[in-house]
Amino acid sequence: MDYMSVEEAAQKWGISIRSVQLHCQKGNVQGVVLSGKAWRIPSSALRPMRKPRAKGRPSTILAALKSEKDSRIKGALYHKLQVDFTYNSNHIEGSRLTHEQTRWIFETRTIGSVAEDIPVDDIVETANHFRCVDMVIESAGAALTERFVKTLHAILKSGTVDGRRAWFSVGDYKKLDNVVGEMETCPASQVHDEMQKLFAWYAGTKKTLEDILEFHVRFEGIHPFQDGNGRIGRLIMLKECLKYNHTPFVIAENLRQYYYKGLAEWRKGERVRLKDTCGTGQDVFKALLSKFGYSWLIKDGEL
Repeated sequence: MDYMSVEEAAQKWGISIRSVQLHCQKGNVQGVVLSGKAWRIPSSALRPMRKPRAKGRPSTILAALKSEKDSRIKGALYHKLQVDFTYNSNHIEGSRLTHEQTRWIFETRTIGSVAEDIPVDDIVETANHFRCVDMVIESAGAALTERFVKTLHAILKSGTVDGRRAWFSVGDYKKLDNVVGEMETCPASQVHDEMQKLFAWYAGTKKTLEDILEFHVRFEGIHPFQDGNGRIGRLIMLKECLKYNHTPFVIAENLRQYYYKGLAEWRKGERVRLKDTCGTGQDVFKALLSKFGYSWLIKDGEL
């Protein structure tokens, strides 16, 4: 395991050396080791968080994320969501960046050392995805619209190889028909009409978790963009969960096959697998809420 010094941890976490020492002494840093008179801190350790004061504490997960984002707090819930959500969502779609490399890009805006060739688009889309998550948090309270979804796509694919191709529409619906595995998707000529129908249907729902999942399944079935549909679809689910105060979830890369099977089964009326997969992601997020001192935001009986 790689370790860092107290001084390195202080610089990484944006706090004083004395604060790091106190956290180590109180056992607030997972995996810390006292070697002689020096603390050895795991390089992967997250910044310990003080328990929020009862007065003025955030009443929703969205409020907590906004507060941490605006305050530029490192190593806490917002930081963890950005890295884990971006890594897993991109990895599901074939990105070759590791979780550590993804974290490094978020924290330093550099790629760091790379032992193998990494496609430039993997790096560009990772940086772009961080911006998408920020947009989701900033705009979570607004209505879900076609304009918002297209803007997410424009941010995600900005500066990529696809963006320089004449047939690829960055920030707009696809021009060419495409397929997903063996599943036929909506023809390009019908996407606009089908998306309007989808938004009209969603506007009339109660915005339960099942409604959000239903929107996601239908969105992925239409597959409105030439590329990036899975990542945009999962960003939409994050936004709507935050808006309607449902516990968000990250579809972990190791749950990819369950997720894909869940999507296919949902279209046939079998909803258990997808709900269980997303429920597993919610359990992980609830553990993070507890870890970072937001236990009062944990809700039971969701998916």
